Amino acid sequence: MITLYSYPELYGLEDNNPYGLKVFAFLRLCGLPFEHRHVLDTKAAPRGQLPYLVDAEQTIGDSDAILSYLKRQYALPVDAALTDAQRDLDLMLRRTLDDLYWVMSYSRWRDDRFWPTFRAALLAQHPDIGADALEAARQYNFNRYHFQGIGRYQPDQVYARGVGDLQVIAHLIHDTGFLFGERPSSIDAAAYGFVANIYFYDIDTPLKQFVVSQPQLVKYCVALRDAVAQGGAATRQSG
Repeated sequence: MITLYSYPELYGLEDNNPYGLKVFAFLRLCGLPFEHRHVLDTKAAPRGQLPYLVDAEQTIGDSDAILSYLKRQYALPVDAALTDAQRDLDLMLRRTLDDLYWVMSYSRWRDDRFWPTFRAALLAQHPDIGADALEAARQYNFNRYHFQGIGRYQPDQVYARGVGDLQVIAHLIHDTGFLFGERPSSIDAAAYGFVANIYFYDIDTPLKQFVVSQPQLVKYCVALRDAVAQGGAATRQSG
């Protein structure tokens, strides 16, 4: 049995981290049975990072490595029809999402305007976490932002970067279908992990304001939510 280890749920999403939600969505879209365990302790994880996946004797960390392993191990056809150009775009979009991650994280943990709402939501749904643990995690993230570089910019500069990343995705969405066709591929699972972690949050960050202002991006996110819930059976309709 495949077991996915990832961070806890929040705002109705199966993981409050975009990379864990990405793997969850991929497993659901591909119809693979799995057990989902929510953890905070990362000591057992490869490189001390979540999510990670255990499959028999295999333990795999890093969301892209997990997806590559699953496609190879279970001969999944999810990306089989992609052209070379689409595979190149897939890679570039994943790198764009890696950039967006830092802005999303900054909006929750660093920005004093939104931190209280994020903190309250976590404590309300997961009171076992504890306020002291959250404050320690916040200080840890402050250091990460500083050394990554994003913590050295003004908030409006940070959000301009994230909105630019989201605009790329919005520009690639068509009236019908997902990014590369009528059915979702693995890049849709990746995009969903991020866009859903903005759109379905009751936190009015500049990132959410942008997503809400883009009807096609909202339709895309909702269609993927339906596809994930149905185990990949849904196709996206126009309108």
